Amino acid sequence: MHARSSEFQFASAPDSWGVLDYPGPSWNQDYEQMLDEMVAAGYRGTELGPYGFFPTDPAVLGPQLSKREMALLGSFVPVPLGDERSAQDVVAQIRRVGGLLSTLGAPFLVMADAQSEARDRIAGRVPSDGSAGFTAEQWKLVAKVVSEATSVTKDFGLDLVFHPHVSTYIETPDETERFFDVTSGTGIGLCLDTGHCAYADGDPVAEAIKFREVLRFVHIKDVNSNSLATVRKNKLNFEQAVEAQTFTIIGQGSIDFPAFFGALRGMNYRGWLVVEQDVKYGATTIPPVESIAASLRYLTGVVEKLGAA
Repeated sequence: MHARSSEFQFASAPDSWGVLDYPGPSWNQDYEQMLDEMVAAGYRGTELGPYGFFPTDPAVLGPQLSKREMALLGSFVPVPLGDERSAQDVVAQIRRVGGLLSTLGAPFLVMADAQSEARDRIAGRVPSDGSAGFTAEQWKLVAKVVSEATSVTKDFGLDLVFHPHVSTYIETPDETERFFDVTSGTGIGLCLDTGHCAYADGDPVAEAIKFREVLRFVHIKDVNSNSLATVRKNKLNFEQAVEAQTFTIIGQGSIDFPAFFGALRGMNYRGWLVVEQDVKYGATTIPPVESIAASLRYLTGVVEKLGAA
């Protein structure tokens, strides 16, 4: 039986199986089996994952989703927002992914700044004075690129939302606030990732409330605060943090999800939430299908208790 409520609907994503953003061993997994496992765990939707992992032909992917009664929600598209040399490629990349999403009826395109080596070295430890961030000229470029991106996504009937992401130049709450300041005229929304927010020393509840007017999509992750403290102390990068199992099964970490869902209800958030656990492919101690099922059981319990309150 699928877990569903009129208020919140939970989806899964390939990164919970360790699928990375670039081709490699993690892409050799059977995507049909992955979809079967999502359904078995109780999920009604999935994100596309990195472009090319799932079939990119809608005539192939569409029937696979339909026979499982699975919705496709969107795709994560990282782009180097502060790099003038790469800005011209952004629209082309969005057009490529947007065509597939639009054909299959997906509502969202999730944009993020691309990860960089410079920011990966200080992930979770970004100076608060802005010294490691974008320059004023780069922020102007961000505004220009996002404006062009929103225009393209509208052509496809997609809702463009932005995902503040660890190891990028828009990671922290301050950087997120600056992003929405400079893009305020574009209509872009927020995809709040609870795990990345906590990793960046943010409070997911506070961020949800702060950005309630633009919060249109949510990624649910949980973080082990003791592991994260060790990651910061030892100056580990994001990949090393994932290997150290900083991200946990939902409900086994440190994020206050009853408070988070209470905040969502208070702001009348309705719709999809993507449940994720960043893991290293081939190094999981618990099979992903069991992890995602445990996460959904916990979240369903949280929502049920909220409804009984």
